[in-house]
Amino acid sequence: MKELAEILLSSETIAARVKELGAEITTDYQGKEIIIIGILKGALPFMADLIREINIPLKYDLMAVSSYGVSTKTSGAVQILKDIEMGIEGEHVLVVEDIIDTGLTLNYLVGNLLSRKPASLKICTLLDKPSRREVEIFPQYNGFTIPDRFVVGYGLDYAERFRHLPMIGVLKPEVYEKK
Repeated sequence: MKELAEILLSSETIAARVKELGAEITTDYQGKEIIIIGILKGALPFMADLIREINIPLKYDLMAVSSYGVSTKTSGAVQILKDIEMGIEGEHVLVVEDIIDTGLTLNYLVGNLLSRKPASLKICTLLDKPSRREVEIFPQYNGFTIPDRFVVGYGLDYAERFRHLPMIGVLKPEVYEKK
């Protein structure tokens, strides 16, 4: 694809890591039922693959949270566009995110969900970009730590494009720096 500078993670590499994460989550939550909350839109492919690798009882729901719009940088203002439909009080909750960048959006979301009194709350992210972190937030499950590059594919987008790609690629700067 001409808009990509390089492939950072192949579909095979992603699939292998998702399988490992599913096994780890299965072990950690053995004997419990969990509620998985996927963060739309980016985490949808990851969440779909992940739940098929988790071998304990689970339910799932979806939230849509935004702080980016069509920009490449967070605005810092977080909006819940779609809330979960099930109660989580007393439940074991696993938030599934596509990428943790500054951490501002996820930090807000975690605070919001903790106010609903779950028995536990953990974070599983496909990608972690700690070099950009503005708040202290640490995922309990991390697929890959990546450098500070603008990535797309496997749910991640730029202006709603590239989500469908089966791999994670680095977007060429000229694609998102157009005036």
